[in-house]
Amino acid sequence: MIKAITDRVFIKLPPEEEKTPGGIIIDYDGPNRRNIGEVISVGEKVKSVKKGDKVLFHVFDDLPGTEKDVVIVRESSILGVISDD
Repeated sequence: MIKAITDRVFIKLPPEEEKTPGGIIIDYDGPNRRNIGEVISVGEKVKSVKKGDKVLFHVFDDLPGTEKDVVIVRESSILGVISDD
């Protein structure tokens, strides 16, 4: 496993759903790209999120990770932490 450094955050995306329950095909390469995921690694300078947090991030700032469904963003690209409250 690769460990994030400096202000980088590794985010695991949920599996792609190819169709909605109603049968509509979803295109994730278009404007509806996945932008919510779970933090799996944080760099030492990251203060606002921790491993295990569910976050919303700016989709056009992400870089592909080494694994499928993992992206890398800077801490400043994280828009918010989603809570179950």
